[in-house]
Formats: sequence, C-alpha cells, structure tokens
Amino acid sequence: MSRLADKVCVVTGAAQGIGAVYAKAMAQEEANVVVTDIDDCSRVAADIEKNYPGVETLSLRTDVSDEQACLDLVAETVKKFGRLDVLVSNAAIFGTIVPGPFEEISVEDWDKLMAVNVRGPFLCAKAAVPQMRRQQSGKIINIASGTLFKGTPNMLHYVTSKGAILAMTRSISREVGNDNICVNTLAPGFTLSEKVIEGLDDKANASRVAVVNTRAFKRDQLPEDLIGALIFLASSDSDFMTGQCIVIDGGSVNH
Repeated sequence: MSRLADKVCVVTGAAQGIGAVYAKAMAQEEANVVVTDIDDCSRVAADIEKNYPGVETLSLRTDVSDEQACLDLVAETVKKFGRLDVLVSNAAIFGTIVPGPFEEISVEDWDKLMAVNVRGPFLCAKAAVPQMRRQQSGKIINIASGTLFKGTPNMLHYVTSKGAILAMTRSISREVGNDNICVNTLAPGFTLSEKVIEGLDDKANASRVAVVNTRAFKRDQLPEDLIGALIFLASSDSDFMTGQCIVIDGGSVNH
C-alpha cells in the first residue's frame, strides 16, 4: 500500500511550482489532495485526477493571510472528505522579491511578505489543529529555507520570515504533542521552480551558480528533490518525530 493511501492532504501555494509538485507527489502516494492558492488551482487538480485515477481533489482559492479564508479552507476540506490528515504550508512570497540592502526594504513590502510567509502558516495551523485534535492525529509541515541558517544578505524580510517559521514549528509542536499531531519543518535550498526560472537574469544566474558551488552536490536543485523528505514527514514513517527541521539543499548547510 502507498504511504499516504486515503489520507487527506492540504497544500497551500499549489497553483504552480514547488507546491504543485508537492500536491502531485502526494497524489502519487494515493492521498486525496486539496490544492489551494490565491491563484486558480483547477489545472493542477485536473492533472492529478487525470494521472492518478481514484484520487480525489478539491481546488480552492485561499488568501492564507486572511483568517476567515483559512477557516473556510479547513471547513471545505472536512465537508468534502470528512477529515484533514496533512497540512503543507507552502504558500510564500519569494520568486518576485528583488534583492537589495535591508535599509531599502519598505515597511509596506516587509508587512506584505510577513503577512503571507509568517501569518499564513500561523493561521493555517490555527485553523487545522482543532480538526486534527478531534481525530487525535495529524501532520503539519511548515516550509522554511536553508537561507535562515546562512543569514543570506539582501533578502532580510524573506530570511527573517523563514527563521520565524522554524521557531513557530518548535513552539507549536510542544503545544499539540499530546494530541498526536506532528509539526515539522522542511527547509529547501535555492530551488529552480517556475517563478525562479522566469526571473533568472544575468545577476540572478550568477547568484545561482554561487549557491551551487557551496553544495556538496554541485548541481541545481529541482522541486522533485524535495519529494522524498516531504512524503517522509507526511507519512507514518515520521510518527515519532516532531519539532524538527530537515534541510534539503545538496549539502550547502550542515544542520
């Protein structure tokens, strides 16, 4: 039997890129998948149902920075499937960031990014935990970044947001352990998602090469490189693991 058979998994930020890869990987393991994003996820849902017969999907538009929207996401999930087993808080602002000195980051840009990257996972977890408590089981997978261990310059708001995700994961895991809910962090390295590839000008490409050269494996990281760790954290294989962070970056960070 596949490792996620009959589980119900929610993936935020699933309209494209890494989030879509996460959703399809879970479907391949026979999970029913809720794909949600501020953008339309219907194409991803249709691809899943076409390629993985027997898997059911639900496609929803959700602004994860809005509390009622997160509550509605969980309510619609439970209405359709009767339960919620795995929450992957993947939605984040990254691909559209223009790197620059921290003194030049506006308060408006700081608040906009924090609303999605930090408040979003908080609100999603807050909405999901009551259902998981009723079930006395659940997996929350928060997505951080290897940058938080490096203190990467010229991306202060982003790096700070991902540091907050690690702290949030550790704290929530202490509060929900008695309910048999696992809360862990997946920290990818610089990954060539669709948005990242679109933004690869000469300067960004030079940064990409520099990152590759810090790795033990001297190659680009692809979204598919994250699947193994994701499925491990979502499945029963990690049932006695919580509050932890797995870095997947080809050996750039030793954590």
